Amino acid sequence: MDAPVPHLAIFPSPGMGHLIPLVEFAKRLVLHHHITVTFIVPSDHPPSKPQKSLLDSLPSGIDHTFLPLVSFHDLPHESKIETIISLTVSRSLPSLKNVLKSMVTNSNLVGLVVDLFGTDAFDLAREFNISPYIFFPSTAMVLSFALFLPKLDESVAGEYGDLQEPIQIPGCIPIHGKNLLDPVQDRKDEAYKWTFHNMKRYVLSDGIFLNSFPELEPGAIKFLREEKQGKPPVYPIGPLVRIDSNGSNKKAECLKWLDEQPNGSVLYVSFGSGGTLSSHQINELAMGLEMSGQRFIWVVRSPSDKVANATYFNVHSHDDPFDFLPEGFVERMKNRGLVVPSWAPQTQILSHSSTGAFLTHCGWNSTLEAVVNGVPLIAWPLYAEQKMNAVMLTEEIKVALRPKMNEKKGIVEKEEIWKVVKAVLEGEEGKTVREKMKELKEAGERAVGEDGLSTKIVCEMVEKWKNKIST
Repeated sequence: MDAPVPHLAIFPSPGMGHLIPLVEFAKRLVLHHHITVTFIVPSDHPPSKPQKSLLDSLPSGIDHTFLPLVSFHDLPHESKIETIISLTVSRSLPSLKNVLKSMVTNSNLVGLVVDLFGTDAFDLAREFNISPYIFFPSTAMVLSFALFLPKLDESVAGEYGDLQEPIQIPGCIPIHGKNLLDPVQDRKDEAYKWTFHNMKRYVLSDGIFLNSFPELEPGAIKFLREEKQGKPPVYPIGPLVRIDSNGSNKKAECLKWLDEQPNGSVLYVSFGSGGTLSSHQINELAMGLEMSGQRFIWVVRSPSDKVANATYFNVHSHDDPFDFLPEGFVERMKNRGLVVPSWAPQTQILSHSSTGAFLTHCGWNSTLEAVVNGVPLIAWPLYAEQKMNAVMLTEEIKVALRPKMNEKKGIVEKEEIWKVVKAVLEGEEGKTVREKMKELKEAGERAVGEDGLSTKIVCEMVEKWKNKIST
């Protein structure tokens, strides 16, 4: 008789940023360990095209269901993204309960995996006698901060950004309060209350899957893996990245262009699916790239003076982004720079031998994609936890250079941009970060290889789930 197959329910928060690594996690479980997975997706608006095409492309063994839409007509217009996401989750709980009820009776449901905003679903998991887990799609540093936040909240009176001394997050380098993640910058805002509410509940999980690996964040992961009272087990199972971001077989123009460039000579510039710059900053970046004399591919999006939020994004810019570039720029750059509107096949660009560096907003998915391809970084954080990531990448693991902002003007100026671009592609500093990145690339390969830590951890979890249904 065949052994019973464990079934896992995954409840992602809305948007693509967290869905992508969760999908990679699910694929690994299904393809390598033959367990089955169902995504239960909450939202306040109909599924986006990228969401649908991602979920529709999954191998058999992975199902998905969209929960009924929740309504936000009662929400203040200026509500922050973390509030909206947390409320989408909590208002979807009655629908989630119905789905879990039918799954418990019809399958070997062993666990419910939520992401960092989904802890309100833990109570349902306990009700149905299944294990609640968190999949943490960001860094070990941010996770360590999350587990430390209740203590910090208790001991600090004002805003964290006003503290004179850096904050010592366990296992991490000290960091200034103003570099902590966006939702903790205003403690009076609902976004802080929701973030704190979720982070306080992390200890109620049966385990936290972390998309990182020890060589990448040695101090933080060592701390998180120590067995201490009141701390759930942490399982570093990274690096989990998308292997292919472009479903079509037609080769993108930018990849053909890359084929013609010398090895390691091109800077790839992209601020992720939600990152936008002001029109002034777009101009400075264009002039800085031109002054640097280096080759580049730049994914340009229409400017916005309000930084976008990647959790809810629209892949394509509303206006023609080329309208916002300096006059004649595209024409002047045509032999050494390629400007791509709105979207490019990032995973293929980063794995291309001509790509020599990546100017990035430091979103964790993008950062890991650079790591697995050994591509050094220029760190240009915009929102969410990206400032924390940038501090870690530049000061702790030293795989990134960071242009200095003119604080008075609130922009990074063209001279600073060309200096850093030149340094990363041609200078000694660039050589150092490239060597370090090469080591991390190899360590990442080992982690997910046959005898690697990530692989072993996943095998042990699957064994645990199999035992749970056979007893």
